[in-house]
Amino acid sequence: MKPAHRPPASNGHEPIVPPKSNRKDPLEYDKEKYKRRNVVKRLFRRLKAFRKVCTRYEKTNIMFLVVIQFAFIAI
Repeated sequence: MKPAHRPPASNGHEPIVPPKSNRKDPLEYDKEKYKRRNVVKRLFRRLKAFRKVCTRYEKTNIMFLVVIQFAFIAI
């Protein structure tokens, strides 16, 4: 099994990696979880559109959290 398909043992997360379309015996994966993963990826893409979040101008963690909360409100 490739390293990308092996679940990380320390945090208990399950990888959701769809197999290549030309693979002879495709690996099983949960298609519903993959759809939800895509939603999360799109949310982070929209969040990174805010320049202050992407470059992190704020020096303190609390101010950075405030900027992230503002970005989520704007989204």
